[in-house]
Amino acid sequence: MDFEIRAAVPAEYDELGEITGQAYTGDGLLDLNEDDHYLNVLRDVAGRAGDGEVLVAAQDEELLGGVTFAAPGSRLADIAGPGEAEFRMLAVTSAARGKGVGEALVRACVDRARALEVTALVLSTQPAMEGAQRLYGRLGFVRTPELDWSPIPALTLLTYRLEL
Repeated sequence: MDFEIRAAVPAEYDELGEITGQAYTGDGLLDLNEDDHYLNVLRDVAGRAGDGEVLVAAQDEELLGGVTFAAPGSRLADIAGPGEAEFRMLAVTSAARGKGVGEALVRACVDRARALEVTALVLSTQPAMEGAQRLYGRLGFVRTPELDWSPIPALTLLTYRLEL
């Protein structure tokens, strides 16, 4: 599959927000589905673009997925410490899954982190995101259970780190 990884443009924000929201609701990752508060956060690509770098995978004019990269000091970072970068909200359309899109988006985040000369790239993931966890392991990320955290009482997020 031929596609490119690039910065999202404002005209794509709404579509990417829907792709991200659908990835989470379609996989049953939001307890309240359409009524879940976090769905609004997932759809707010414009808000993320103000505090981080939103990347998309695109094939011609079709968006296949996206991710948000948070450089050191970004308000989007949940677990990154000093000198660390973080990525969040990795999402791929159901039609593009299994075709290397997610891996390419993660690798783009790794490249950005290396370009910034940070010490590590970190992320949080839900326990149910087993496919993503396999991808992170293949790319050299290691579990950091000491950083696991709960944004809400009923959900513990697992954390991973890639030393750079």
